[in-house]
This record gives sequence, structure tokens and C-alpha cells, in this order.
Amino acid sequence: MSSKLIDQPKEVRAEDALDINAVDAFVKAHYPSVQGNLEIKQFRGGASNLTYQLNFENISLILRTSPKGTKAKGAHDMAREYKIMQRLKPSYPYVPQMIALCSDESVIGREFYVMEKISGIIPRANLPKELSLSEREVRTLCTNVIDKLIELHSVDIESTGLNELGKGAGYCQRQIDGWTERYKKAKTWNVPSCNYVMDYLKANVPKKERSCFIHNDFRFDNVVLDENNPTRVIGVLDWEMATIGDPMMDLGNSLAYWVQADDDFVARQTRRQPTHLPGMLKRKEVIAYYCERMDFDAKDFTFYEVYGIFRLAVIMQQIYFRYHHGQTTNKAFKNFWFLVNYMNWRCRKLI
Repeated sequence: MSSKLIDQPKEVRAEDALDINAVDAFVKAHYPSVQGNLEIKQFRGGASNLTYQLNFENISLILRTSPKGTKAKGAHDMAREYKIMQRLKPSYPYVPQMIALCSDESVIGREFYVMEKISGIIPRANLPKELSLSEREVRTLCTNVIDKLIELHSVDIESTGLNELGKGAGYCQRQIDGWTERYKKAKTWNVPSCNYVMDYLKANVPKKERSCFIHNDFRFDNVVLDENNPTRVIGVLDWEMATIGDPMMDLGNSLAYWVQADDDFVARQTRRQPTHLPGMLKRKEVIAYYCERMDFDAKDFTFYEVYGIFRLAVIMQQIYFRYHHGQTTNKAFKNFWFLVNYMNWRCRKLI
């Protein structure tokens, strides 16, 4: 297959520029096999941490770091993200291989880490135009992606050494309290109070809670597909928010991004993954498929679905807050306030 299927980074945005000499020296000190001069490109699709491609003469690597400007407390923790992937790799081979963590903020002004690049297809809003999948192949791709979430939720936490991330019982309650507080702190004049939705979530926290290792941002555009077999998942990326928590909450998070072909106009405009294609499972089918394989009761998923959408609204509002206060000039965030209003409407409709 053509290399046109592989995501290509772009020139680095001026506001996101890195000290190329400092990065070059750091990489060569920790990965001596690299050769030649460094060229830095940027993957501009992310809305949270920044992702760069480091091109050397003989290899391309990936650098991840936080954005400039004010950060939410506990967010953009590069050391945490690095250690999660490093420890998870032996039990979950779809994690990239870690190379080095830089905790010295004087190097580029903030923490960062370097990892291997998993080269493959990232299924974004639309599959590459050169890639044509049948309805049956799309169905296989869909279930293969869900299977990777199921496989993650089945990892033995003790064997990874990541059990230290667990805070004990009450994960669901902590999430509702935390996201409620974050929304209130990031609220601007042009978004709703969301009180009705927050009150619903507080009143309906599930009494039964499960615990496993969760990704917390599991989407199609965070997986990497085999270029020669595009239904096969070879990598899972973006572990920024991974933790120990309730797997049904993780699925609820994923479904917040799951835009179907028959969704309303606004939802279709926000689609970031190819879940509209013929052959893709619909949200209810995803819930049934996942719960059957995990031996969970799928009877009432409303709380988890509302939680996932509200959480996405808070994330969008936190990003919009940065734009609103001039901490980023990325025009992609300009209308996030409208989407927060829309997400609140969707939550109310579900309730």
C-alpha cells in the first residue's frame, strides 16, 4: 500500500516552536544511535498535549509535551504519562516503546518525553481517500478497535505495577465531583450552568462499581492501524488521562465521540472518527457488544453515556477557556463555546 495512508506532520506552529538544538542534544544523549541533523514537524490534530515528529537521518521519533500557558491542576503530567506507558508495555503490547523522559524544565521550558514512532494509519474523521474498505471490513475494524478496549480492561493491574494509581472505592463519585468542579472553574459567560446535568449525575452515581486499568480517551484517532492490513490495530496512543477506574465510565467516554450516520447535523459536524461508515456498530450495538464480552449488564447505560458527554463538554470548555483568555491562538478552538451548549442539550435529551 502507498505511504500516502500514513499521517504526515506539518510545519510547527510559531507559538508551539521548540528549541531544536536543545531537543537534538537531549535525544542524542539518550538514544546515541540517531544520526544526522534534526528536523522537527508537528501533528496539529491534538487539542491537549502537543505531539511532534523528530526526523533524523536514520529514524523518526515522537516527542510529547504540554502546551504553553496556564494548565489545569494535575493535567499535562508528562512524567506520569511516560511511566504509565513504560509499565503497561509488557502487558499491553500496543503501547509505544518509551525512550527518555526529561523532567528538567530548563531544557525546553517544560517537561517532555521521547518515544518510538508506531508507523501506520490513524483513522481520523475520514479514512484516507486511497483506502477503500468493504462494509464487512469496516465491521471487522470496528470490533477490532473495541476488542483493544476490552483487552485493556482485562489487564492484570498488579502485574503492571500501576496499582499505585488506584485511589480505592468511590471512583465514579470522584469523577462526578471532579468534572463538576472543573466545569465551574472554566465557565465563561457564553456557556450554560449545566446545573441540571450535574445534579442528575450526582443523584445517579452507580452503587455497583468495577475497577480496572482504563484509557480515559479511547477513540479511533488514538489507535494506529497496520498499513498492510487496515483492520488490524498495532498501536494505542495518548495515555495522558489513563488511570485505574470503572470500565463502564471508560466506555461512556468513548461513546461521547461516537457519531453515527443518523445523528443530527451538529453532531455530524463534530465527527472526528469514521464511525459513520456503513458497517460500523451504532452506539447501542457497541454497548451490547462490549457488555456481552465483559459479562456486564447493559440494561441501563444512561448514566455512563451522560457522564461521557458532560466530561467531553468540560474538556472542550477548558480548552475554550485558554482561547478565550488569549493563552492560545489556535482558531480551531474559537467556537468550542457553542459545542459546550450543544453537549449540554444532548445530556438533557438523554436524561
